[in-house]
Amino acid sequence: MNADITDISGIRVGHAHDEEALTGCTVILCESGAVGGVDQRGGAPGTRETDLLRPMQLVERVHAVLLTGGSAFGLEAAAGVVRYLEARGVGYDTGVARVPIVPAAVLFDLGIGRADVRPDAAMGYQACLNATKEPLAQGNVGAGIGATVGKILGMGQAMKAGIGTAALEIGGGLVVGAIVAVNAFGDVIDPANGHILAGARVHPSSLSVKKSRFANTLNVLKMSARQEMAPFAPAENTVIGVVATNARLNKEQVNKVAQMAHDGLARTIRPAHTLYDGDTIFALATGKVEADTNMVGSFAAEVFSQAILHAVYHARPVAGLPAANHF
Repeated sequence: MNADITDISGIRVGHAHDEEALTGCTVILCESGAVGGVDQRGGAPGTRETDLLRPMQLVERVHAVLLTGGSAFGLEAAAGVVRYLEARGVGYDTGVARVPIVPAAVLFDLGIGRADVRPDAAMGYQACLNATKEPLAQGNVGAGIGATVGKILGMGQAMKAGIGTAALEIGGGLVVGAIVAVNAFGDVIDPANGHILAGARVHPSSLSVKKSRFANTLNVLKMSARQEMAPFAPAENTVIGVVATNARLNKEQVNKVAQMAHDGLARTIRPAHTLYDGDTIFALATGKVEADTNMVGSFAAEVFSQAILHAVYHARPVAGLPAANHF
């Protein structure tokens, strides 16, 4: 096993990015189809094809999920994924054409690198060409290449994050995996001890009187309630990801798994689901193993939390921003 989301049978993942512009996208391909669901909790989402994933909608199976930078501009990359799948005869059979179902979510990375370069259809297509079952690159790649965290005091005191993945074999052949691009307004926390791993940094001029190099976003919020502070950074954030399993689940059950996976996000990012984030988690079930929904959802939260930590641990400094393992 790769200990990443590609451990799920039928799933391949590809990254594509622009290293100069610091923006990119990541595609999770499931060309044989997977039952899809979604749970969106942040206040500033940018998404595509999410309504059809909800219960009581006609379409049940999806063929890819796209995670992309570029804010709303980056949704263009989904057209490249659709083109790739159509050329291979993959899609929902309408009787006159097969229409690939490709939900997508964006994060805001325009504040780093170049704001005038965003993922487009060509980059989405390239991500599909790069898709693999081999162990995945993490950190400053794909949708995570421009990801940052801890932005309550502005980008100048933020830190670099990235994209991370994890997977667990639960037993009886059941596997649950996750991949997540971490671009949070808040701080990334080690849930084992509550320590901040990456987040808003204390201004260098204050280090001599501070015990910690981290400002602690919750403390900054508390101070803002007591003092008249300038408005916080705008909606330049968002955590987007996918949890996947080889369990046999229906559409309602898959949506429940997506909902439960948000517990892993909330354990690891503080605060989570703010108006400045568009936190969105997709869920995919390939239908190979009988499993209890509660078990799948419980471990979906675990692997999502692990994937967030991996996104931070694998991040590298860029554009003047430090990363957790180089701080």
